[in-house]
Amino acid sequence: MAASAAVRSGVSLTQRFVRVSPDCSICPLYRLNACTGATDGFTAPSRRLRTSIGVWQSGDSSSPEEEERVVNVVYIDRCGQRIPVQARAGENALHLAHKHGVDLEGACEASLACSTCHVYVSSEHYEKLPEPEEREDDMLDMAPMLQENSRLGCQIVLTPELDGMELMLPKVTRNFYVDGHLPKPH
Repeated sequence: MAASAAVRSGVSLTQRFVRVSPDCSICPLYRLNACTGATDGFTAPSRRLRTSIGVWQSGDSSSPEEEERVVNVVYIDRCGQRIPVQARAGENALHLAHKHGVDLEGACEASLACSTCHVYVSSEHYEKLPEPEEREDDMLDMAPMLQENSRLGCQIVLTPELDGMELMLPKVTRNFYVDGHLPKPH
């Protein structure tokens, strides 16, 4: 019964699509050379598409009030050198590190598929971060020298509450590259 309803709705959709005679300059059938170009009073429906950006992909998109907020972050590299940087609220800690030349790898380019952007978050700021998702916890399990304050830099989105946060790079990382190759951020 359900299968026949699905077939009927599919036929109905096909009939509605065939009856629509869109403007040939934007018609998908025109690109396939299947458009007849007949105009019998029907037009293609105009639809607006919306997209959304997840928190882990926030990159450079933030609200106007957040853009004005400056967040100070200090990276501590593997040699113990402190690298203070300023960022806008809404920026990603991994991309911020790349922008300022901090040696934080991020081999998967923030797609949450590796643990090479593993950092230690200062204790006073660790509690202000949202709880890690299950996927982040799974990737952290692969990181060497895991600590209680470990997080992935690609999952840290900067907020005004995180002002003054220190991110320490671990002494070692499970690197996808060999022979001293250093990846260049895209």
